[in-house]
Amino acid sequence: MREKGMKETPITLTPARFAQAVTSLLLVLFSSSPLAQPLDTHGDDLWNCGPLVDRFSLTLTSGQRTEVLGPFYYYEAQPEQTTWAVPPLFSSSRNPGLETREYDFLYPLLTYDRFGDQYRWQLIQLLSFAGGPTQTETNRDRFTVFPFYFQQRSSDPGENYTALFPIYGNLKHRLMRDEIHFVLFPAYSRTKKRDVVTHNYLYPVFHRRSGDGLTGWQVWPLVGHEVKRETTRTNDFGETEKVGGHERWMALWPIFSEQRLGSGTTNPVWHQALLPAYYLSRSPARDQTTVLWPFFSRIEDREKKYVEWQAPWPIVAVARGEGKTATRVWPLFSRSQSEVISSETYLWPLYRHKRVQADPLDRERTRILYFLFSDVNEKNTETGRSREWQALWPFYFHRQEADGSRRLQVLALLEPILANNENIERNYSPLWALWRSEHRPETGRSSQSLLWNLYRRETSPEEKKWSALFGLFQYRSGTQGKRVRLFFLPFSGPRKTAEGAPPAGAPARSEN
Repeated sequence: MREKGMKETPITLTPARFAQAVTSLLLVLFSSSPLAQPLDTHGDDLWNCGPLVDRFSLTLTSGQRTEVLGPFYYYEAQPEQTTWAVPPLFSSSRNPGLETREYDFLYPLLTYDRFGDQYRWQLIQLLSFAGGPTQTETNRDRFTVFPFYFQQRSSDPGENYTALFPIYGNLKHRLMRDEIHFVLFPAYSRTKKRDVVTHNYLYPVFHRRSGDGLTGWQVWPLVGHEVKRETTRTNDFGETEKVGGHERWMALWPIFSEQRLGSGTTNPVWHQALLPAYYLSRSPARDQTTVLWPFFSRIEDREKKYVEWQAPWPIVAVARGEGKTATRVWPLFSRSQSEVISSETYLWPLYRHKRVQADPLDRERTRILYFLFSDVNEKNTETGRSREWQALWPFYFHRQEADGSRRLQVLALLEPILANNENIERNYSPLWALWRSEHRPETGRSSQSLLWNLYRRETSPEEKKWSALFGLFQYRSGTQGKRVRLFFLPFSGPRKTAEGAPPAGAPARSEN
């Protein structure tokens, strides 16, 4: 019974708490299943019935994996991470050491990510819950129905906000602004970014702007003016540095504009445009003259030491100098060489090759028809180790890591386009991976799988193993001898001694 005078504390069941409770229940039920238990090295042959049920050790890392009904269920346990999934409906991944957890429901329809105490539920960027402590707050929770409703509740009352677009609202640290306030948008809005405050009336027609040494106004697209004097600020190292000033004019946008930027600095820049007649840019480091914008240009970059002609852009371009050499007749061919980047293109987009050399990174990429064929090689010039991936869409995807580990997958419908996307590999790759081949030189382990383990072969320095046709045919050989299963009936060969010879009393094998 409840003691007299005590009050009940109501429990609010939010969508985030409900979804978390359901997934936690699924995890508890699954953890008690025999499919999630450690691999029994003496009786695990009974589980080699791919693609119905198959349990096997991982090749590229330590751990084990269980697959049921081909691609439609799997559980994978590694020393630091566990993953289970029902592709493409649901997947769960957890790393206790890093305090991370991910849930995907029909990815990317609904996702949940947690890192430590930070969490985020998201429904295709439209509906989201996010929260957790920050460096200055013990708790912060956000709820968004984009772009109509924005809400945040924090342990710091000054960080609370609510916005119902376009009627009325306040936002903080959203949409690339420090603060946003609006009433019957676009009738009135006020935004703040660092020290600059902008008042908008009938956005984007009228605005006035103020800040540290800055004033400005605009009647778009007719006329506008903004000026900022030179100021100083304290950087992240506690040092005082100079901030250049500027002045901007605009009339009949985008026809006429003039800007003077970086006044008071070592590289003041002047721009003037009367489009499409001309565009001019002048500075100590770089000059540009464009006639009949944007087609005919001459660029002299004194800082990077090259001169470039474009006539007409983007079809023809020629650059010469220490900092850049380029020749382009688009789409026939293009060649470009700078201090860091070199590229070649023929019959764009048929063939393109690009190389970036910025120690310790040396990266090359070759593409044919964008993602039809792609080959990427990344090398660390200090260690000499390299990693690469190659793909021919939609037929195969091959990846090699810096430690020499290799993985080949046939077919690959999304991997060539979204390479290294763990969510795609977790939720969709099992569905169309008809052939999988993995090899890890460090341990000498390798494996091959056809049609979701209808045929599977594994090799290691200790043993060789293969199974086929739902486990009706199985073979294993190693330090403990040979074992054969036909229609799940065991047929064991002679056991070997530690030196590899048959035990005493075993019949001698004929050499005829």
